[in-house]
Parts: sequence; C-alpha cells; structure tokens
Amino acid sequence: MASSSPTVQHISDCFIKPLYTSEEAKKPVYLSSWDLAMLSVQYIQKGLLFTKPSSFQLDPLLQNLKDSLSITLVHFYPLAGRFKTLKQENPPLYTVFIDCVDTPGARFIHANLDLTVSDILSPKDVPLVVQSFFDHDRAINHDGHDLSLLTVQLTELIDGVFIGLSINHVLADGSSFWHFFNSFSQVFKANNGQKQIIPISKSPNFNHWFPEGHGPIINLPYTHHDQFISRHESPILRERFFHFSSECLKKLKAKANEECHTSKISSLQALSAHMWRCITRVRKFPADHITSCRMAINNRARLDPPLPENYFGNCIQTVRGIASAGKLLENSLGWAAWEMHEAVVNHKNKDIREWVEKLESGMIYQLGFFDPSSIMMGSSPRFDMYGNEFGLGKGVALRSGYAHKFDGKVSLYEGIEGDGSMDLEVCLLPDFMASLETDKEFMDSLSS
Repeated sequence: MASSSPTVQHISDCFIKPLYTSEEAKKPVYLSSWDLAMLSVQYIQKGLLFTKPSSFQLDPLLQNLKDSLSITLVHFYPLAGRFKTLKQENPPLYTVFIDCVDTPGARFIHANLDLTVSDILSPKDVPLVVQSFFDHDRAINHDGHDLSLLTVQLTELIDGVFIGLSINHVLADGSSFWHFFNSFSQVFKANNGQKQIIPISKSPNFNHWFPEGHGPIINLPYTHHDQFISRHESPILRERFFHFSSECLKKLKAKANEECHTSKISSLQALSAHMWRCITRVRKFPADHITSCRMAINNRARLDPPLPENYFGNCIQTVRGIASAGKLLENSLGWAAWEMHEAVVNHKNKDIREWVEKLESGMIYQLGFFDPSSIMMGSSPRFDMYGNEFGLGKGVALRSGYAHKFDGKVSLYEGIEGDGSMDLEVCLLPDFMASLETDKEFMDSLSS
C-alpha cells in the first residue's frame, strides 16, 4: 500500500425513500425492551468487497442500487424512518419510537478510494481505511433521531467495489441485518428497471414481541437521554482475520468430543472454547483470575411459543462459560467446550423471560462496561453473506466497520469457500495479538 495512505473521498450522497408508502408505514413503530436496550451501543456495519468484472459500468450500478433500495424499503419501511422521543410529565412517560412519515429516508453514499483490492486484503492486519467504507462512524444508535437508520455506501476502488451497509442496532440484530442484506440483493437481481414492487422470498415480521400484558409502549425510567447514553472510544487494537477450513474445524470438534466422551459438542462450541483458551493464555492472567467466554445467541426459536424466523428486530442475548484462568488452561479443550455446550443447551424460555423482565426496568447496554477478562464471540457463520452479489459476481471478502470493536471481540463469518469453513475477525490489544501469532496451539489449529 502507498505510504501516503489514500483516504476515502465522498463523491455524492442522497436520501432514498420507499417506492411508495404503505398504510402500515404511516403508523408509529413501537420498540421492544430488547430493541430499546441497544440505544447506547453502535450501528451494525458489515459489507462485501468485490472485484470489478470486465463489463463494469459505475453509473448503471449506482442507479440500479438506488432503485432497488427504494423497492426493498417498501418491505422494510422502518429502516427509512427516524427516531422520535415521546415524553410527558403527568403521568410520567418516556420512550423512543420510529417515525416512518416525517423522514428524508435511508442514506445512499457514493465514495471513491485510490487503492486496489490487494491493498485491502494483502496486509496482515485489516487496514484502518476499511472503517471509512461505512457511514455512522462512532455514532451510537440514539443518534438515529437525526442520522439515517440505514445507509448503503458504495466505495469504488481502482479494481474493485465495496458495498457497506450500516443499520441502527435498535432496529436489527445480526439475523435481521442479513435478512435485509439478502432481500436487497434479491430485489437487485430481479430488478429490470421497472418502478414497481418486487416480491421477496422472506417478508419481515415487524410485530415486536412483548411479554403478555406488556407493550406496545415501554415506559423508560428516564427524563432525558443524557441519563442513559454514553460514548465509547476503543483502545488501539490490532484486527486480523484467521481462516479455519472445514477440515480444521472437524479436527477441533472431534478432539473436543473425544476428550469429553460425547458427540454433543458442535463445531461452534469447540471453536469458541479454543479461542477462549488461546486468548486467555496470551493474556497471562494469574491462575485465580476469573475469565469468561460469551457467545451471542438467537432467542427466536428458544422462546415458548417461539417467534417466527423472519421476526425483524432484536431477539438476542449472550450466554457464557466461566472459569478461572488456571482451571481453564489446566483442563482440556473438551472441558472448556462442554462448558460452552452446557451454557447453550441450558438457555431456555424461562431464562429469556427473566432477562426481559430486567430489561423492562429500563436497562440500556453500555459498550464501555465490557469485561476485559472475557472474550465475546459475535455474528454467526450461519448467515448467508456471500450470496449477496449485486451483478458483480461473488464477493472476495467480508469486512466490518469501527463499531463494537474491543479487546477480545471475535466475529464469526462464513468462509468464502462455504463447506462449513469459517473466517474469524479477531480484535486484540497489540501485545496480545503478537503473542497469539506465536502461540503454537493456536497456529497449529489453522492448518489441517
């Protein structure tokens, strides 16, 4: 990469409204306690890098993206809205909802960067310039009162294109984020220039879930947003991708199951346990220091009655394994993987509803409170990421923005070749990353 480090230049931006406004879109969208708890954390920022095909033409691509976004927003109308705060003194009321009428729409940015695909992918660490492939840098979700709730940014490189989506986390968890991304791609493929609605294979369900007798308005115990929002600046981190082939993952899974004399441990549980042990080892904690491995978990199918797969919003929680550094490292991979397995299988309807009761007291998540003795396994390799093509063929890499990066954050993505492989985006303090790169157990696990 050139030492002058070119920067992303914004060429143009505009706002895109739904092709037409449905009757549902004229009503306020009230949010669940799962959603409102996200007001002080950051947007979800994920996108795909493509190489330019020989037939590449920028202007038709930009127009088709804008037209397809307008059509897709008919199905996903809350993403074109803005937040409004509803408050009154007597009786006391404070809540945030989505206004889909008084809004300029979703944002679309066209940008340019004088670098190549190789400049982005060949460095060992993810270049900082990747953070500029996304809108809403360092924004928190409450900023959606003024900022767009969705931005699509196309950044043209010398020989490639990056399409980055930034969605307000109050509106969507990972499942819903990729549901929108997949639908946007589906509409793009079917769009022949017609200005009319295009059906999608999985319509979003915006019936936000509330426990019996609750909602649709959740009254927060606040009088001003300063009482519950905070800004978090990440420390200087190294961010690296590590590729686990399907063969490597099969070996980890087999080892964990064999050590526990079981067949119940999944690849994801074995991998999470492996990362927990390796990162804890390079952090060099005292033996009695308590560590944990948190894993994001989808609650839709775990509630009783379950929520539909197409439920659009937040329906996630974290489960965790806990152990002292000494106990974690003196025991086997299988022991740690069984801890993660137990955390997952014991997470049931009763636990979810008890957590929602806590959220309904007005709990708002704060990014700065993350435990530096933990690791956090986020995202999921089960999401369809590389199926989003936009007339450019299959993407060559997936990357994310600044949001939700801290020491010990590990994001799981499907491997580009499919077949059960995974790419891990690992964020660590520089000294810890340097130690991980020389950790024999970790580096050996990357080769089959």
